[in-house]
Amino acid sequence: MQVQTAARVQVMGIDAGGTMTDTFFVRDDGRFVVGKAQSNPADESLAIFNSSQDALAHWGRDVDEVYPELATCVYSGTAMLNRILSRKGLDVGLICNRGFEQIHSMGRALQSYLGYALEDRIHLNTHRYDEPLVPVSRTRGVTERTDVQGKVVIPLREHEVRQAARELVEAGSQAIVICLLQSHKNETSEQRARDLVKDELQRLGADIPVFASVDYYPSRKESHRMNTTILEAYGAEPSRQTLKKVSDRFKKHGAKFDLRVMATHGGTISWKAKELARTIVSGPIGGVIGSKLLGETLGDENIACSDIGGTSFDVALITKGNFAIKSDPDMARLVLSLPLVAMDSVGAGAGSFVRLDPYSKSIKLGPDSAGYRVGTCWPESGLDTVTVSDCHVVLGYLNPENFLGGAIKLDVQRARDHIKAQIADPLGLSVEDAAAGVIELLDLTLSEYLRANISAKGYNPAEFTCFSYGGAGPVHTYGYTEGVGFKDVVVPAWAAGFSAFGCACADFEYRYDKSVDLGVAQFASDAEKAAACASLQDAWEELAVKVIDEFVINGYKPEDVLLMPGYKMQYMGQLNDLEIVSPVSTAATAADWNQIIEAFENTYGRVYANSARSPELGFSITGAILRGMVVTQKPVLPEDADCGPTPPKEAWLGTRPFYRHKKWVDARLFKMEALKAGNHIVGPAIIESDATTFVVPDGFETRVDKHRLFHLKEVN
Repeated sequence: MQVQTAARVQVMGIDAGGTMTDTFFVRDDGRFVVGKAQSNPADESLAIFNSSQDALAHWGRDVDEVYPELATCVYSGTAMLNRILSRKGLDVGLICNRGFEQIHSMGRALQSYLGYALEDRIHLNTHRYDEPLVPVSRTRGVTERTDVQGKVVIPLREHEVRQAARELVEAGSQAIVICLLQSHKNETSEQRARDLVKDELQRLGADIPVFASVDYYPSRKESHRMNTTILEAYGAEPSRQTLKKVSDRFKKHGAKFDLRVMATHGGTISWKAKELARTIVSGPIGGVIGSKLLGETLGDENIACSDIGGTSFDVALITKGNFAIKSDPDMARLVLSLPLVAMDSVGAGAGSFVRLDPYSKSIKLGPDSAGYRVGTCWPESGLDTVTVSDCHVVLGYLNPENFLGGAIKLDVQRARDHIKAQIADPLGLSVEDAAAGVIELLDLTLSEYLRANISAKGYNPAEFTCFSYGGAGPVHTYGYTEGVGFKDVVVPAWAAGFSAFGCACADFEYRYDKSVDLGVAQFASDAEKAAACASLQDAWEELAVKVIDEFVINGYKPEDVLLMPGYKMQYMGQLNDLEIVSPVSTAATAADWNQIIEAFENTYGRVYANSARSPELGFSITGAILRGMVVTQKPVLPEDADCGPTPPKEAWLGTRPFYRHKKWVDARLFKMEALKAGNHIVGPAIIESDATTFVVPDGFETRVDKHRLFHLKEVN
């Protein structure tokens, strides 16, 4: 192994998934390396340490040398989401309006069928509500009412707030959330209730945090705002302790940087940030950010991002160089008030369990998975249910001696025995045909899902380049892209750590949102337009204070922060708004308003169609957005010299039997890291890395470009 220590390592990205923990290191010359280790739900910091050692070994270095060099580190993971799904958060108390004590338990009707297949959505008897994060026993109502215009019509009864605080402490609350109706229109009652609760807690000597929705998510839609603020207390505060443990381990090895976390809107924030619930889902977001950077490098404006891990298949679309943001997404079967990069997921991945339906004898994939335990092929997994990974091993896709670089040895015969008993014998098939059928079913499911996501939005796959990544992405790329008709199919050499790479590409950015209600007719007067601008500007200035405060906490000066205003707009009377980056830095005049309208209409035409634009309805701004950003170090893609189509001798690993289309063939084996720019490989071939395996079956070919991107192509 060639030891390279001349260049300083500057950037680190982390993707702590449910199955594997990936790390991604970037040197100041732009070169990077990927590491992989099994995830450790009990101690994420240890899995990150092990993954770091795996990565840095490629450069002949270790963490005690490199951590002190790092300028920045970005974390993404699923710990907070898993905590919420498994209902293992803090015991939260809730204060709301009297008479609305059941509002959180009732939720929105759609929460009873979120995540369901169509056949379950259309039948009421299959609907169910999950256990609420806050039970009614820890919910207290207080007298107060603010109307929809923001006028306080029934003043807050302060003695009831103090009594509610006392009762919630006695009930064992570890945090208190305050969410009053219409507080986003007038925050005075909720802020007063917050101050009273804090005062009462101090008097009681109770050291527990208080969360007022208006301080965190001052947006319309009561259930969304309440759920999100409860998440902040229920899931984000315990996750802060997990991140502190990760940060402390970095410090133990000499790190000087402040740990950042990938946020749902595509930027990164400090683990000390007030609004930590914005990091509830972060790993898949990193992949979209990385895809956007690669698209800019390759000159591709339309990209289909596809990420396969052990548990899920995540899809996002980048159109004309931009990804969409959902204003009111759902997560963990809860509707939320968080800006979230628009993604769609299906619960099928390389770790998905494979079972036969006892009645129809059809194969069912997932939705549960083996997680970090891989499958029955790993003798120490403790599993006895077949997974997709077991099928990979039996068919010759994976090298049982080189899984995670040989850290885990897989038992092919054990996987064969389980597939035979559970799938093959009941279906009257050979083990190979049963395993191949599972893979084909998964590939077909993913292919249809990907195709539907593109066509449902009115696009043609021929206009898109598909990026395939994730630990299991390169194994399945050929299967779910075959016949779809993409312009190009790209697999990065660092696909296994691609989400971590995307995290390293993300801006250090805070974002705050606020609901506003501004309606302006198509042919409004200049005075009306200027008045609308003034209201929008007031909201931006209010949000700017919050954004700058977050950066000050992290040691930055206000003058270091670049502020980028935005807004949410829709045609009057429509239900859904669009998020727009403001074309003006300040809004004051009728000319500014005209630019604001023009930016919205251009985006509307791109998202829907130019013919769908309806300016005659008038324009409504529903929200103000302010993002703040500071400059950070980012990775630079490599630019290798073309070494011709023939792979070098050191890349050759021999052959391995490979089963597809009811026959065994000898697939040529190559070492991914040893392949050079310009190399051309025709299938059947398997390109191995310690972190992933890229399958190129017969009927396909691939070439490596100067950026170490593999371009997969079907051969006619």
